[in-house]
Amino acid sequence: MLQAVALSCRRGERRLFADLNVRVERGTLLAVVGENGSGKTSLLRMFSSLLPPEQGAVLWEGQDIQQLKELYSAQLTYIGHLNGIKDDLTPVENVMSAMALAGEPCSRLAAQEALEAIGLKRLVHRLPSKVLSQGQKRRVTLARLWLSTRSLWLLDEPFTSLDTVATGVVTQRLHAHLQRGGQAVVVTHQEVALPAEIVQRLRLAG
Repeated sequence: MLQAVALSCRRGERRLFADLNVRVERGTLLAVVGENGSGKTSLLRMFSSLLPPEQGAVLWEGQDIQQLKELYSAQLTYIGHLNGIKDDLTPVENVMSAMALAGEPCSRLAAQEALEAIGLKRLVHRLPSKVLSQGQKRRVTLARLWLSTRSLWLLDEPFTSLDTVATGVVTQRLHAHLQRGGQAVVVTHQEVALPAEIVQRLRLAG
């Protein structure tokens, strides 16, 4: 279980949120919504241990993630709002590189199968990623979700640049992850089309 306890976040002189408490149980998804600048990405970075809270703590299975360090990092897959792919690498090479950096190396075949699962046909697998559209680049980034074995997914605007079909495919993947007992925190401006009983919404007012 992931838990935020009395979290506070400040950017410069501005307090984004304070005394925030939320729990994300296994098999559920937390959708974080709010206007730009309300602290959604900052909260996700706190959950990923990339940003320390001004006050409060983030707990994983009842323990502070700042104390767990690598033990916690080994439980999560983090995908930011930027694609973070290298233009000179092919989609397959980008997926393999991202998985290796995350500590979950995969084979070329596994990378190809993940790209196909998210809708990128083999025709583009060997092209340099710089020639891909923004939607295709986003699919390359999100292909990691078909390879991750980790229980906690932290996703920042995963549906950006995706068409309706690709959005549905990613949503189905999220549902399968939750059904296996995983959990997810998703920053989004869109509704997550999953059963209401497994989704909770957190609106940050800024």
